[in-house]
Amino acid sequence: MVARLVIAAPSSGAGKTTVATGLMAAFAGRGLAVSPHKVGPDYIDPGYHALATGRPGRNLDAYMCGTELVAPLFAHGARGCDLAVVEGVMGLYDGAAGQGELASTAQVAKLLKAPVVLVVDASSQSRSVAALVHGFASWDPQVRLGGVILNKVATDRHELLLREALEESGVPVLGVLRRAPAVATPSRHLGLVPVAERQAQAVDAVAAQAEQVRRGCDLDALLALARSAPELAGDPWEPEPHGPSAAANEPGRRPVVAVAGGAAFTFSYAEHAELLTAAGADVVTFDPLRDEALPEGTSGLVIGGGFPEVYGEELSANAPLRKAVAELAASGAPVAAECAGLLYLARSLDGRPMCGVLDADARMSERLTLGYRDAVAVSDSVLAASGTRMRGHEFHRTVIEPGAGALPAWGLRQPERRVEGFVRQGVHASYVHTHWAGAPQAAARFVDHCGEHRGEHRG
Repeated sequence: MVARLVIAAPSSGAGKTTVATGLMAAFAGRGLAVSPHKVGPDYIDPGYHALATGRPGRNLDAYMCGTELVAPLFAHGARGCDLAVVEGVMGLYDGAAGQGELASTAQVAKLLKAPVVLVVDASSQSRSVAALVHGFASWDPQVRLGGVILNKVATDRHELLLREALEESGVPVLGVLRRAPAVATPSRHLGLVPVAERQAQAVDAVAAQAEQVRRGCDLDALLALARSAPELAGDPWEPEPHGPSAAANEPGRRPVVAVAGGAAFTFSYAEHAELLTAAGADVVTFDPLRDEALPEGTSGLVIGGGFPEVYGEELSANAPLRKAVAELAASGAPVAAECAGLLYLARSLDGRPMCGVLDADARMSERLTLGYRDAVAVSDSVLAASGTRMRGHEFHRTVIEPGAGALPAWGLRQPERRVEGFVRQGVHASYVHTHWAGAPQAAARFVDHCGEHRGEHRG
């Protein structure tokens, strides 16, 4: 049984990430093995969680992976840990649009049987805080609200008024945090700036968050609350092979799958590499900003999300790697690209030459595209057979023209019906991010194609 807490808030912007990351770092500083988790599809917050704990930040997404996998994925990530801290998404009861509680923090808390700590921005209220907390505590009786952390408290007098009001609610105050500029993390067009882009400053920010939490929160009471969570039934998720690839690859002859990393490509789920490995691949990370060649023996390429628009000049200047990627794709090798990867494979990005694998051009846009997607594979590809249904999400401020190739990748059902993405030889490129734990056959299919491609070119 792993002790666990869910850190939630009435709305976005209340300070969930600061409090959750600070708690993770503070408890890790006490010598506890802390498992970090994030509700929803967010890639950026888990980077700060990993910095705070020294363990991979993992996502718990009931929409993309299914409600039945939330507890097993949690148990997989938290295996061997003393404590797990789960940062929520948006407001406590906010989920997938138009689908009730699905993918909300409240739903995940119930699936994990975990107590919730509500982070409240108290900067513009006093006695009203009691009404707010009472409403959140009583809305769903199955959600156990175990305490409140008051954030952005102005003065000792302000704190006293808040505490007096909350005595009537019956929900204990487990922390009071003052305004602290040192704990702030800079934001950009898609949210916080990732850890990989500001490593030294991020270390300082996490240390400041930990110190603020240590000073302002009752860590002993929070740990006792976490330990009050009951045992979870069921087995942890395992990245087991879901196809012939693992058995077909002899030891020492596993196909090499190169995965893009570095500051420009920071969006990935830890389970993807685990599934690729379980399916029989050797996963090797490379940095398109620095490396001028793909890893030796590369027979498949995965380029996830990130911020190529921020590093367009540097990516374009690395002509040797752009050429290597184009040649690999032209050979028919499997290439899976999501969002940032799609932009990198385009002919150009904001007028700068990219890899030229796709006959399309990308540019920054003022419009934010954000939301879950219900997708159906339109064309057979290295990730999915035509007709395969998968769930994912989009999150970008760019557009690509055309938006789909002669063979589109996905048909999307909501928020509007459209086709998008590109399938060409072994390339599958799309704006849609997917979580392969919810569709493990995708990794097995991809590695199987890698093995076939390697065999053809060796032969």
